[in-house]
Amino acid sequence: MNKRVILITGASSGIGYEAAVLLSKQGHRVYGAARRVERMDPLRELGVVPVKLDVTDDASIVACVETVICNEGRIDILVNNAGYGYLGAIENVTMAEARRQMEVNLFGLARLTQLVLPYMRKQHFGRIINTSSVAGKCVILFGGWYNISKFSVEAFSDALRMEVRPFGIDVSIIEPGAIKTNWGLIAADNLQTSSRGTAYETVGLKMASFMRRLYTGNLISGSGAVAKAITRAANARCPRARYRVGRGARAMLFLHALLPARCWDFFARMTGK
Repeated sequence: MNKRVILITGASSGIGYEAAVLLSKQGHRVYGAARRVERMDPLRELGVVPVKLDVTDDASIVACVETVICNEGRIDILVNNAGYGYLGAIENVTMAEARRQMEVNLFGLARLTQLVLPYMRKQHFGRIINTSSVAGKCVILFGGWYNISKFSVEAFSDALRMEVRPFGIDVSIIEPGAIKTNWGLIAADNLQTSSRGTAYETVGLKMASFMRRLYTGNLISGSGAVAKAITRAANARCPRARYRVGRGARAMLFLHALLPARCWDFFARMTGK
């Protein structure tokens, strides 16, 4: 297996943190990027290099890529993993929050991709691995702008894959289902905040309660399952376009494809009952 220079965003916790651990243990040169650099201090012992990155700040994005290039002279693999979920009814979520959701989950990812592509194209090798979600195919109740951001990541990745393949660059999408990380609890808190005192309060609070039970229970997969999928995409000789991972992910996609729209709507709304 060739040893690669890998940049992982959202590496301060959860999926990104565990992916950085696995890839470093496999001998790759890993740079873990996140806003809270101090949370990545334990990674230093494994050889991971923490880098400060705010994906909503272009200067920070440029500085992050320049750090890796200055140290290594190349970036072989970019893992766009940073993201968060602000759930709430379309009517309730402010446009400022909607824009931030798109900045973090899509535009930051796109800008990083733009910056690393020239280096990958020059060496006629590279991999872009984008963490999307089953929510990029199946709309969830009160998913709203989060769904929109992940649908956009799916389209972005498909378009990019066709464009860069002639240059020896592969693009893979990681599509997790519900994964046991802090993401779900933060999203539930955001849903509660956006719903309180509105026409959607009753259903919104029930949905938030359901999410807390789901993300603290044992019915869903842990973040390690997704981290392993990222390592498979990084190490495969011919990486797949999509890696669907987590308990229930394939079943959810199958149901969405099978059910008429109104039946899916009913199924999705049952989570708020």
